[in-house]
Amino acid sequence: MPPRSEEPRRDATGSRRGSSRGDGTADPRTGEPGVGGISGARAYTPRGRTIGEERLGDARAARPEQRRTPRGSRSGDPFRPALQVLDGGRVGAGRAGRREPPPRRTSVVRTVPERAPREDAPPRRRPARTAPARPAARRPSRKPPKPPRLADPGRRLRLGTALALTLFAVIGIRLVVLQATESAAYADAGLPDRLRTVVLPAPRGAIYDRDGAALAHSVEARYVYADPTQIEDPQATAKALSPLLGIPPSELVEKMKPRKRPNGSDSQFEYLARGVDVGRARQIMALELPGINTHRDERREVPGGDLAANLIGFTSPDMIGLEGLEARYDDLLAGVDGKRVYEVGLGDLAAPIPGGYSETTKAKPGSSLQLTIDRDLQYMVQVLLAQRMGQVKGSTGAAVVLEVGTNEVLAQAAYPTYNAATPDASKPTEREDVATSFVVDPGSVHKAITFGAALQEGVITPDATLPVANAVRKGDTWFADTHPAGGRRMSLPGMMAYSSNVGTIAIADKLGRDRLIDYQRRFGLGEATGVGMPGEASGRLLPAEEWSGSSDGSVPIGHSVDATPLQMAAAYATIANGGTYVAPRLVKEIIGPDGKRTKPEPPPTRSVLSPDTAAELRTILEAVTTVDSATGLAAAIPGYRVAGKTGTGWRLVDGVKQPGEVASFIGMAPAEKPRYVIAVFAHTPGGGGGDIAAPAFRDMMQFALRHDRVPPSSAAAPKFEVFPR
Repeated sequence: MPPRSEEPRRDATGSRRGSSRGDGTADPRTGEPGVGGISGARAYTPRGRTIGEERLGDARAARPEQRRTPRGSRSGDPFRPALQVLDGGRVGAGRAGRREPPPRRTSVVRTVPERAPREDAPPRRRPARTAPARPAARRPSRKPPKPPRLADPGRRLRLGTALALTLFAVIGIRLVVLQATESAAYADAGLPDRLRTVVLPAPRGAIYDRDGAALAHSVEARYVYADPTQIEDPQATAKALSPLLGIPPSELVEKMKPRKRPNGSDSQFEYLARGVDVGRARQIMALELPGINTHRDERREVPGGDLAANLIGFTSPDMIGLEGLEARYDDLLAGVDGKRVYEVGLGDLAAPIPGGYSETTKAKPGSSLQLTIDRDLQYMVQVLLAQRMGQVKGSTGAAVVLEVGTNEVLAQAAYPTYNAATPDASKPTEREDVATSFVVDPGSVHKAITFGAALQEGVITPDATLPVANAVRKGDTWFADTHPAGGRRMSLPGMMAYSSNVGTIAIADKLGRDRLIDYQRRFGLGEATGVGMPGEASGRLLPAEEWSGSSDGSVPIGHSVDATPLQMAAAYATIANGGTYVAPRLVKEIIGPDGKRTKPEPPPTRSVLSPDTAAELRTILEAVTTVDSATGLAAAIPGYRVAGKTGTGWRLVDGVKQPGEVASFIGMAPAEKPRYVIAVFAHTPGGGGGDIAAPAFRDMMQFALRHDRVPPSSAAAPKFEVFPR
C-alpha cells in the first residue's frame, strides 16, 4: 500500500494552516525546525512518540544541535502535562488559535534514536518548504506554576532518627522504672499463679496398750489414682491393675470413666485405692500405664483386728477419726500438717524455679495415746464373752474389768464386735461400745447400793435381821421373792444371797427416797463416767417428785433406774476401793512427738462409804457365791474369795423396754483385798444373771488373777446363816 502523503490541509482561504511549524522547516525567528501544533499530524509510534517528533529527530541528526527556547503549543498528547511537570515547566501548554512566548529558559531536547528505514519501503516524500506564516501578536505570558518541591531525604533521615531515639529513651526509662521501683509489685501480682503448695502430712499418733504394744498405728503407704483424660484403654488398664489392687476390673473401669467436676471441667483425679503397700505401688508404676499414678499416703494398721476394736474405733482414708477413741482424741492424734510452698515455671516448664520463692513449714506429728488396756486380758475377755453369748444366744453383751484403786479399765469388751482394719464391712450396731452406750435397768445388782446406803446411814447393822414376807405390795404392784422366806427373819447376807426383793424394799423404806437417790448419785449413777468414749450415755435417775406408789418398790431393787454396765462396774469398784469412788479412765498417758509423757488430769474422786462400811458390805456380798442355793454360786473361784451380786433387768431403747432380759453379774476378788472388779452384762431371750453371766465372770476373773499372779486368799470365806434362830 503506497504511503500516505503528508500534504498539509488548507483552510477556507486556501492557505495552508499551520505550515509555519508543522512542515519540519526552521522557524524564522529561532532557526529551529517547527513542531506541529493543532494542525500537525499526531500519530503515536510504538515507542510513544509522534511522527513529528521523529522528523524532528531526523532533522537534528542532519545538523548540529541548537539551543532553543521551546514554545508552547496545544497538543492532544495526554502525557504532555506530566512531561512538563517533570521538565520543570519548560514546555508550556498553548491554547487554540494563540501562541504565547515560552519562558526564556534552556531545556534539553530529548532525542529519539533514528529508525532505519525498511529496504522495501518507498522513499518518503518531504513537503515543499513554504514561507513561515506571520506570527500572531504575542500576549503577555503567564508565569508557569511553580513545580512541587520534592522531599528532602536528609531531613527525613534526621527526623526518623530523632523519633527512634526518643522511643528507645522512653522504653529504657520505663524499663528502669519497672526494674528499680515497681518490680516487687509486679512480681507479687504474678506470684500466686506461679506458686505451688504441697501438703506435708503429719504422721498420726499411735494407740498403745498399757505395756506399749501397738493397738493402732500408721504406716507409710501410697494411694493409686487415675487421670481419666489420659487413660487410653480403660478395660486393659483395669485388667492390669485388678490383681495388684485386689479390686474387680468392673469397679476399676467405673472409677476410670470420664466425668465432670461441679465447675464443668473434666475430672483429672479419681482415687482407685488408698493405703497401698509401697512395694505394690512400685509394681504398679513399673507397668507404665497411661493415666495411672501413685502418691504418698498413710495407712492405719490395727494389728489385733477386732482386738479392742469397739474402744479404738477407726479412721477415714484421710486419717480422720470417725469412731471410738480415734474420734474422741482426733485433734491430739492427728497433729498439724505441714506444707511446702514454692515457685514453679508455667506451661511445659512446671518445675521449681532455682532461686525462686520457697517456704517449708514442717509437719508436727500427732501425739500418741497409751491406754490402760491390757492387751492379753482384753483378748481373753473378748473371747470368753463371745463364747458365752453364743451359748446363751445373746444379742448384745458387755464385759468390763477395772483395776481396784486406780479404776483403770484393763479390759472393755463388746459383743458383737468387728474388725477395725476393715470397718466398711461392719454394721453400725457391731461398732458400738456396749459398756458405755448400753442403757439398762440393772436389776438386782443395784441392791448393793441400797444396802451400802443403809449401812452407811446406820438404819441397819451388819448383823441385823428382818422378817421377810413372800411378797409386798407397793402402789398397784406386787413384789415377790424367788426364794420365799414365808415371813421368817432373814439376815442381811441371806437377803443378798437369795436376792430378796421384799427384804431390800423393807431396808429402803427405813432409808427413805431422798437418801437413796443421794447415794445413787454418789455411786456415780445418773451421769457419764467421763471415761473418754464418745457418745457415752449418762443414764437417768428417777427424781423423787416423779415417784409413784410402785416406785418405792421398784427403785430399791434396780428398776426405774437407767444405767450403763460401766457405771455399775464403777459403783462396785467403790465398794472394793474402801468406799471411795474413782471415775474410771481409759487413757494412762499422752506421749508427745518428742517422746515426752504426760499424764491426764486425775479422775474425780469422792468418799461414798467409810472403809469399815465398805468392808462389811463386801462380806455380805460374799454370801452370794458361798451360801447354799445362792444365786451366784456359778461365780465362785476355787482358792479365791469372791464377792458379787447377780442381776436380772431389762434393756431400754429411748426409754422403751425391749423384749428379752438383761442378765448380769458384778463381782470382785479376792474379796478380802480386791484387785479387780469385773462386770458382765448379756441381753438374752431370757435367763437370770446366775445362770448366764456368772459363769463368764468366773472365767474372766480366774484368768485375770492368774495373769497378774495374784496369790490365792489366805483364809476361807465366813459361814453365813440365812435364817438365824
